[in-house]
Amino acid sequence: MRTTVTLDPDVQALLQKAMRERDASFKQVLNDGLRAGLAARRAKTVAPFSQQVFSMGTPLVELTKATALAAELEDQVLAARLREGR
Repeated sequence: MRTTVTLDPDVQALLQKAMRERDASFKQVLNDGLRAGLAARRAKTVAPFSQQVFSMGTPLVELTKATALAAELEDQVLAARLREGR
């Protein structure tokens, strides 16, 4: 496939260095680099996320109204800041 790409200056420098070191064409170095990068990305396996959980005991407040409690606490903090002039 024939296409046009715009290379960042650092990528261009890396390609030119690899061309000199391997005495290979631009096309060959670019294709080899893309193959290696895409294969490495495909080969990466990510371990499934596992969250540790701990028992925190019986709640001290009614959790069915947790958002209302959070709003009330936030209101108290804001009121205190206003009283202090902040």
